[in-house]
Amino acid sequence: MATEEKDLEKTISEDLVVTKYKLAGEIVNRTLKTVLSLLVPGASVKEVCEKGDQLLLEETGKVFKKEKEIKKGIAFPTCMSVNNCICHFSPTKNDVDYTLKDGDVVKVDLGAHIDGFIAVAAHTVVVQSDAKAVVTGRKADAVLAAYWASQAALRLLKPGTENYVVTDAVNKVATEYKCKPIEGMLSHQLKQFKIDGEKTIIQNPNEAQRKEHEKCEFGLHEVYAIDVLISTGEGIGREKDTKISIYKKTDLNYQLKLKASRALLAEVKNKHGNMPFNLRHFEEETKARMGVVECISHKVIEPFQVLYEKPNAIVAHFKYTVLLMPSGLNLVTGLPLDLSLYQSEYDILDAKLKELVLSDLPSKSAKIKARKSKAPTNDGAAVKTENNETKPDNA
Repeated sequence: MATEEKDLEKTISEDLVVTKYKLAGEIVNRTLKTVLSLLVPGASVKEVCEKGDQLLLEETGKVFKKEKEIKKGIAFPTCMSVNNCICHFSPTKNDVDYTLKDGDVVKVDLGAHIDGFIAVAAHTVVVQSDAKAVVTGRKADAVLAAYWASQAALRLLKPGTENYVVTDAVNKVATEYKCKPIEGMLSHQLKQFKIDGEKTIIQNPNEAQRKEHEKCEFGLHEVYAIDVLISTGEGIGREKDTKISIYKKTDLNYQLKLKASRALLAEVKNKHGNMPFNLRHFEEETKARMGVVECISHKVIEPFQVLYEKPNAIVAHFKYTVLLMPSGLNLVTGLPLDLSLYQSEYDILDAKLKELVLSDLPSKSAKIKARKSKAPTNDGAAVKTENNETKPDNA
């Protein structure tokens, strides 16, 4: 039986599966670019999130049109978490909105899937009326720490490497910038129709988490969402009174009592399956919010909590979807960061760590060769291409 299940599991050893990941990745990158272009002072978070979701649905709807049985769409609803908000802020039609201000640090997080093959990405920008203004101080520290920590993580993601090697590297980079990774945050293995696979990389685990969190080795033909969140604060997430809007169906079953709960669960199964969804995706949002309560209490649906750091902290976030191929890494999501726009008084001083983040990604098809002469310096400019961008492989 176990062998049969293994045979049924589709992996990136199949060319068609790789194609579906790449298509989903291209859609995610295009949508992310569009969403980032809308982040200006005065913009509504609610409206931009809705636009992101609309684009994900439109773009996924254009591929594999003839194969009617193939499911596709949103793998993670568009989120925009600002300043000290860590993650999962994505207001529904009836929720309180947030209007972007000059100087806000915005983390955009979203995902798409084709036939259950998931591509997710996150990127951080500072909203500025002057697009060429250089970001300094703790905002720059957070962005550079998260960016370079994610670059270290990508370069360590090789078959045979243990997950805690990545955990330690992310922590070291954050420390160089006097920042902290958000405690307990996980990077998950991705599988078909499963956004939270068994193998994970934990950030900044506390003592209890370190004891409970399983060690594992990365393997060939595996897929991961490398997810790095770094804070200038304590590195601890807290819930506030912000309404939760994103949920996901679990594998548990329960005979629900309320009509609204049963209707919600039926629609989730039909439209979203095991993918995360936002309550704004439902026509009758009020009924959906009523129905979700019983579903959560019996664990048939789980919430994605909106988490916050302490009020004056700044959190930055980068996420990439990575295929572990025989030829090396295949990065299917992730946008370049213009490093010339960020200036920190801190730097990566650890020689081995600096060498790691500036090394080529382990891929035969790497487009950009990191130049040792362009190491991170105190002016925050590093590993530049001709247009001042650092491009991830296959971006």
